[in-house]
Amino acid sequence: MKALIFDVDGTLAETEDLHRQAFNAAFAEAGLDWHWDDALNRELLAVSGGIERMGFFQESLPEAARLGATALGRVYEGKRGHYARMLAGGALGLRPGVADLIRAARDAGIGRAVVTAASAESFNALAQGCLPGPVSGLFDLVITGSDVSAKKPDPEGYRLALAGLGIAAEEALVFEDSPVGYAAAVAAGIPVVVTPSAHSPQGMAYPAAVAVLPSLERDHWPSFGFPPAD
Repeated sequence: MKALIFDVDGTLAETEDLHRQAFNAAFAEAGLDWHWDDALNRELLAVSGGIERMGFFQESLPEAARLGATALGRVYEGKRGHYARMLAGGALGLRPGVADLIRAARDAGIGRAVVTAASAESFNALAQGCLPGPVSGLFDLVITGSDVSAKKPDPEGYRLALAGLGIAAEEALVFEDSPVGYAAAVAAGIPVVVTPSAHSPQGMAYPAAVAVLPSLERDHWPSFGFPPAD
């Protein structure tokens, strides 16, 4: 085991409902009558990326009610602003065990990376609001949705991470919370641990997972061979 690679939304932190609130605030600000309740949001989480999710959502609307690319982009920029302000206000913390695992890997000389479908701006907002220190002191590499041409379930982000870390797929371990992220890790050939979040689809099977765990608290670390044997 040479590196741990973490998804962000739902894995590092339970961000999904905060994203939903930020989307709804942006919709209202733009004068749209769109509103995502929890049930709809869970369905939309099958689509990676915020602006992609908005585009998918409006495909169900009458053509006259849909926004063009420029207008959609403005609404999304508004959403990112709301999300950043919510995080800056201390609205969220990391999931149990996450900070301890990152620190333990760092202290053991094991690489740490992030691969997320979120934009660089969204990740930076979360980092400033939630992480227990500067990104540079916690992660060796960050790949966001801004760095790839195809988001999860496409494995591009994970393949970029392997190249950036200079390791083979079997030398890494991915942590994901969703079927989309799990599929991306499997497609990249990387062993994956799934820690479903409160907003992950219920009753999903992850047959290729190393483990499916309720959290990344220390008691669960032996399930994925951490810390590795000398």
